[in-house]
Amino acid sequence: MSDSNKDRLSGVGDKVSGNVKEGVGKVTGDKQTEGEGKAEKVVGDIKEGVADIKDKVSDAVKKVTD
Repeated sequence: MSDSNKDRLSGVGDKVSGNVKEGVGKVTGDKQTEGEGKAEKVVGDIKEGVADIKDKVSDAVKKVTD
C-alpha cells in the first residue's frame, strides 16, 4: 500500500471516529467529547489532503521522468 493510500485510509478512520465522538458528545451533552470529535474530523480532512498532494507530486514526477 502506498504512503498516500495509508494517509487517505487513516484520514477516513479519523473522520469516522470523529463523527462518532461528536455524535456521542451531542447526545450526552458533553461539549469536550463533541469538540474532540470535531477536531478528529479536521485531522482526517488534513490527512486526506496530504494524500492528495502526495498523489499529485508523484504524478508530476512521473510526467517529468517519462
